[in-house]
Amino acid sequence: MPSAWKRIAAFLSAVVLVGGATACSSSSESDGLLIYNAQHESLTKEWIEAFTKETGIKVTYRQGGDTELGNQIIAEKGASPADVFLTENSPAMAAVEKAGLFADVDPATIAQVPAQFRPSTGKWTGVAARTTVFAYNKSKLTEAQLPRSIMDLQQPQWKGRWGAPPVKADFQAIVAAMLQLTGEPATAQWLAAMKSGAELFQDNIATLRAINAGQVDGGVIYHYYWFRDQASTKEISGNTALHYFKHQDPGAFVSISGGGVLASSKKQEQAQKFLKFITSKAGQEVLENGTSFEYPVASGVPANPALVPLVDLQAPVVNPSDLNATKVTDLMTKAGLL
Repeated sequence: MPSAWKRIAAFLSAVVLVGGATACSSSSESDGLLIYNAQHESLTKEWIEAFTKETGIKVTYRQGGDTELGNQIIAEKGASPADVFLTENSPAMAAVEKAGLFADVDPATIAQVPAQFRPSTGKWTGVAARTTVFAYNKSKLTEAQLPRSIMDLQQPQWKGRWGAPPVKADFQAIVAAMLQLTGEPATAQWLAAMKSGAELFQDNIATLRAINAGQVDGGVIYHYYWFRDQASTKEISGNTALHYFKHQDPGAFVSISGGGVLASSKKQEQAQKFLKFITSKAGQEVLENGTSFEYPVASGVPANPALVPLVDLQAPVVNPSDLNATKVTDLMTKAGLL
């Protein structure tokens, strides 16, 4: 099946209507807010439950991926039934912003989120964060053998020894940051080396599982997959450890999960309340105390104590509104990764 049709099929299968955690199964979307949710379903359910408990406002959601739901909003234009859009990563938020489909975020919400975790435009805001890491098998690599930069993975000595999930929006966000930080020629060269020298997996979990089994020495994933498994059975992470690139390296990229209110929403006040709630102390404490192991970014709430503090990650400065998902898709397609 051609790759274009694969993407269409994935889009159609991903966008499914799911009743919100606090909505009755018989309720319709008109009963309350409708979220197009590309965040992890479990996290959004926790947010919905806490929000409805505090406000009495019902919420339903449609579950899908960043790219799929972002493209759907753009296709629907001003006729989208959604009130709020939540993502795991920023590129889909940037695409919807560029299409002019977001309302301005309430200034009271903006005030809760430090400038480095939101775009300066005020059209959407960060609601959580995750960092890029290099997970590695402790029996395969010593600390001295770890790559100093994510860019080193294109070197011949890493051929066949590392992996990543190119089809996932998570990984594509990392490539978008690389593109912004290093430019198109360097990114295209790195992707070509990845195509010829890396093992390609379907998602972060499959990547981590392969590292744990010794199928590859290491791989590029987001941090929280490792922490979640470590907090439970350690079934897919017991033989592994995490390496943080730091030093403003492209591999130290911190991806911002976004939230925005659609300009077409007929429930602006309620939608703005939801965004304000999830960036409030109560909403961010869901991240600190819950099972997501993602980073809080607002209202001064600290991260789960198991995590490396955000300030210690030494992440590069990336403008989330300038992450170019379309260009990344083009480059990865040309490289034969999509």
